[in-house]
Amino acid sequence: MNTKHTLFNKSSCDLPEIKNESVALIVTSPPYPIIEMWDESFKSQLDNYTKKIPSDLYLYFEEMHKILDRVWKEMYRVLIPGGIMCVNIGDATKTINNKFCLYSNHSRILSYCISLGFDNLPNIIWRKQTNAPNKFMGSGMLPVGAYVTLEHEYILIFRKGAKREFKNETEKQIRRESAFFWEERNVWFSDIWNFNGTSQRIKNIESRNRSGAFPFELPYRLINMYSVKGDTVLDPFLGTGSTMLAAMSSERNSIGVEIDKEYIEHIKSSIDDYTHIQLNDYLEKRIMNHIGFVNECNINHNKLNSVNKQFGFKVKSSQEADIRINYLNKITKSGDFEYSVSYSEPKYEQSILSCSD
Repeated sequence: MNTKHTLFNKSSCDLPEIKNESVALIVTSPPYPIIEMWDESFKSQLDNYTKKIPSDLYLYFEEMHKILDRVWKEMYRVLIPGGIMCVNIGDATKTINNKFCLYSNHSRILSYCISLGFDNLPNIIWRKQTNAPNKFMGSGMLPVGAYVTLEHEYILIFRKGAKREFKNETEKQIRRESAFFWEERNVWFSDIWNFNGTSQRIKNIESRNRSGAFPFELPYRLINMYSVKGDTVLDPFLGTGSTMLAAMSSERNSIGVEIDKEYIEHIKSSIDDYTHIQLNDYLEKRIMNHIGFVNECNINHNKLNSVNKQFGFKVKSSQEADIRINYLNKITKSGDFEYSVSYSEPKYEQSILSCSD
């Protein structure tokens, strides 16, 4: 299997290049309204509206979300029936004219997407705990003017229509090969994820020097949870390109849209520099983690009754027997904004795998 990966340098509000109902999964993190680092990005897109932050931030908040609304509407169009959209978003707080308020980005997006026809599935709370001594806000140790610190973001999960069906045997076999391990399921499908964000400070990009990009682990999990091999994954706010790299690692096709030219150049250089060996290191870790799980079961005399056909090691359930994890063989630039990836089966010493017997 080869996969295809395409970049677009434009706004995601209008994407005629992407056909109706051609994308199986959307994984993205949009600019967050009322967060200073994204103010300039929103201001550049506001039509007939003051470029200066008004005294009534709720009006500004709503104008920002109207820009995002156009993107969510376009996402609904391109998503297949039964397709999933995952939106990583954080709420915001701001003080203006001595008035401190929460601006609930996640609830505003949730409300609009439901109005489009999306069904909201159980969401994930991504907890990014900080141990900074000044983490509280307000009046310190004195009641009643202190405020709790926001230490989490949301991953909103939406589905377009009814549950996706896999009708013929070919589709069912691809689904079985795309399965995840039992112990991964128990972590991935918890509604609270605990890992830190990733620095998004990028060399030579002065206008977008910021932190807070989601780590590779986040899109990798979501892609494996909500799509199958050969599907197309779309990120309309590609940023530093983590979703595209995770799709490459997962044998999915991908489309990335990014309005900032500097980011596009960064993504292209990242793909050129981010060799298949680096991505394979992550897949290697996934396999070795499972072998560690099997060894732990053996020590604790927990019986595993099924065997994975590709690797020959034990697995917890028969649904894991057909899991296939192939390594990236080569990333090839097939155009200025296009890449293709070929894959091959990993080779392991039998001595490594025999520890699971």
